Amino acid sequence: MTDSPRQTEADGSPEQTASAIARAKFHCPACGAEANWNPSKQALICPFCGAESAVTLQQRGADTVIVEHDLAIAMRAIPDSARGWQAPKTSVRCQSCQAISVFDPDEVGGRCEFCGSTALVPYEQVKDPFRPESLLPLKISETRARELIRSWYRRQWLAPNRFNAKALTDTVKGIYLPYWTFDAKADAQWTAEAGTYYYVRVNNKQERRVRWTPASGSLTHAFDDELVCASVGVDSSKLRSIEPFPTDTLVPFDPGYLAGWTVERYQIDLVAAAERSRQQMNAELERLCGQQVGGDTHRNLVVHATFSNQTFKHILAPIWLMTYVYGARSFQVVVNGVTGTIAGSRPWSWIKVTLLVLALLIVFLIFAYNSN
Repeated sequence: MTDSPRQTEADGSPEQTASAIARAKFHCPACGAEANWNPSKQALICPFCGAESAVTLQQRGADTVIVEHDLAIAMRAIPDSARGWQAPKTSVRCQSCQAISVFDPDEVGGRCEFCGSTALVPYEQVKDPFRPESLLPLKISETRARELIRSWYRRQWLAPNRFNAKALTDTVKGIYLPYWTFDAKADAQWTAEAGTYYYVRVNNKQERRVRWTPASGSLTHAFDDELVCASVGVDSSKLRSIEPFPTDTLVPFDPGYLAGWTVERYQIDLVAAAERSRQQMNAELERLCGQQVGGDTHRNLVVHATFSNQTFKHILAPIWLMTYVYGARSFQVVVNGVTGTIAGSRPWSWIKVTLLVLALLIVFLIFAYNSN
């Protein structure tokens, strides 16, 4: 098993225009073939002869500065100089899941990397996308990703027995997903009613009551790298399950890290992502303010927040994705390409579920019988 993506040849037909690889060319110093980023060796390696490219990629050092942009200014205008991939590209949109992928015209496949559909059409964008200025290099190798997926499969004991074989036969794809990250300082004022429990006896029974008192307070909180994924090709709940990504290890954008790997173009733009991040921040502020209320419970919590020092950046984060069809349904398993955290969905074996329910019912009946 290699850590480099499989090479395919194109015949130029629309049916063959599929997976998306956005990258510059990095030639092997030994045989002249194209070197790809190898997560196991953390270097550009030729998939044919195994030689390592001498190209020096951007690294993170003590003096590395990851660029942040003022959100208010960027919402008004993003210059064309900050757009594009710094490499030749072709874009396709999947008509099934709507994911937009970008790739080198010389390397194509036949299916969408995200849902497996063959319904792919050329996509022409009005303007080049806002270029990511930093990324997280892929660190988990394909071999390790498969080991993690096999282990995850084995834990799904309510899945059909045939389901286990999928870990050995299905294709695992390494993909860089687009993310927006947001920073902000939040100053919040809150009011609520704090509740304290007390007990009274009514008809020889103890009942719990709540004594409500007004409460108020303030809170200051700094949000750092609040993540909003700009992908529509991967289930958002699964992505939240494998987060966070270690954004403190970001490196400046270098197309060498993308060599040979699929990249998804963002489909949630900066405006929509900023709105989502504000919703996430507000939810977190409500949770933090709720912790300040005190008492045993609270109600009618109202939070008024103001935000300052708002900045953002556009990054790429790697995942391993397995999309498979079982019966008439499609399922995804996602692995964080940096930390190895895994999440996925699977079919249910209704025979196993029925047997489990019957077993629990028998245990309950035995317990009830013994209690009587």
